[in-house]
Amino acid sequence: MSRISVRGFAVASATAVTTVGAVVGVAAGGTPAVDDNNFEAAAADTTLLADIPAGQQAQVQTASLTQQADAQASAADAAAKKSAEESARLQAAKDAKSKKQAAEDRVEAERKAEQQKKKEKEDAERASRSSVRDAASFSAQGSYSVADVKAMARQMVPADQFQCFSNIVNHESTWNYRATNPSSGAYGLMQALPGHKMSSAGADWQTNPATQIKWGLSYMDGRYGSPCGAWSFWQANNWY
Repeated sequence: MSRISVRGFAVASATAVTTVGAVVGVAAGGTPAVDDNNFEAAAADTTLLADIPAGQQAQVQTASLTQQADAQASAADAAAKKSAEESARLQAAKDAKSKKQAAEDRVEAERKAEQQKKKEKEDAERASRSSVRDAASFSAQGSYSVADVKAMARQMVPADQFQCFSNIVNHESTWNYRATNPSSGAYGLMQALPGHKMSSAGADWQTNPATQIKWGLSYMDGRYGSPCGAWSFWQANNWY
């Protein structure tokens, strides 16, 4: 067997060789300390692979390969761990971004739904108001039945407010447009006090239920926001 320097292989396995009988030490005993600048000189004094018995050569080679394999495995594990940590970080950031976007989309959807609901309500109220008749559109009559007065009110009061309006009139005058309170002087469908306040809606306030309905709607809208607002107050106070 040729004499192969240990510089490329046996020197790298000096520790392993030492464990099998210190066969890698110099003959004088022990391997001297070597710095990087004197590596070549140290290698020249190192036991040659050919000087080591064949069985121990195998042990040296096995120990060296084992060390290399362990080092490579450790490096691979470290790289895999780093890669896994980076992937987890990127996934966490992606998940957080997705959750934030989902929350923002939900808020925007709720805002648009609320706007649509509000618009539909306003459109319905506008349509309801545009469909009502003005008091002046009714022809004057000498007298009116309760059915006549209710029919007029249905055409003048917005549909979504009619029941509230009707509840108040039922309690105040039972739909008698000539109803008079003998003690207070309150008059008409809404029992206006004093009755002549209804002249703001028309000079015929005493004989025309359409004029009284017009005044009553204006009063309820102005003071309570709507007939239903007036009815809520009436229920709590028994007057409006």
